[in-house]
Amino acid sequence: MGEQVTRRDTGEPAGKGGSEPSRLRTALSDPARVWDLFGIPALILVALAGLWLLFGDVELTSREATRLNQPELLLRARQHALLSVQAAFWVIVIAVPLGIVVTRPWARSITPVVLALANAGQAIPSFGLLIVLAILLGTGQQAAVIAVVAYCILPVLRNTMVGIEQIDPAIIESGRGMGMTKGQVLRRIELPLAVPVVLAGVRTALILAVGTITLGALIGAGTLGVIINSGIVGFSDPVLVTGAVLTACFALFIDWLAGLAEVFLRPKGI
Repeated sequence: MGEQVTRRDTGEPAGKGGSEPSRLRTALSDPARVWDLFGIPALILVALAGLWLLFGDVELTSREATRLNQPELLLRARQHALLSVQAAFWVIVIAVPLGIVVTRPWARSITPVVLALANAGQAIPSFGLLIVLAILLGTGQQAAVIAVVAYCILPVLRNTMVGIEQIDPAIIESGRGMGMTKGQVLRRIELPLAVPVVLAGVRTALILAVGTITLGALIGAGTLGVIINSGIVGFSDPVLVTGAVLTACFALFIDWLAGLAEVFLRPKGI
């Protein structure tokens, strides 16, 4: 009788309800998550190793050497990362609150207008939008970031709306029945339950931002697009392929970080 009874599966004392499996353990049970956590880093390493094997011993011209020297590559990579993060930050700041607002009953009438504007931002060719903004605002990083924000808002806005609207109304009514205000229901019930869907939209927007900001090189915004464009203009395979592979690897790295965020920011039990 004095011996403490334990659960077979967890080894924890009975009566304590057992511990919920860790997020990481739960993620490892999903093949798609396993790929996110381990497959993507392996793919990045393979791509970088292949790039080195392909052009590591190639004799470069002076123009190619200028573009592929370490300070130049680090500068362009830093510009690419900074502008991508800036664009993603503004997408989240704009799209998530806007998605919350248009799901409120009093704002239903403006939902079609908001979605139409967001769809227009993604429907317009990104290169054309860049040129228009460069004409209106001048060339440089500001126009590039605004163009990317306009292009990437839709996934986050739509997923925020879907994540909130898919919640069972009975759950919301239960919260209201417990005496919660509308604000408390939003903070404690709707937003936590919508987090996985919202994070999926943010992940998509991040990848779009990393890819689209490459075009910023055409309006003087820098980024790894400068390396790619230089390779195209100079008919240089080493420069072109290096710029393209580095951009792809950076996009994969951001996708990997977003995958980690989906695992560790997902509320327990969802």
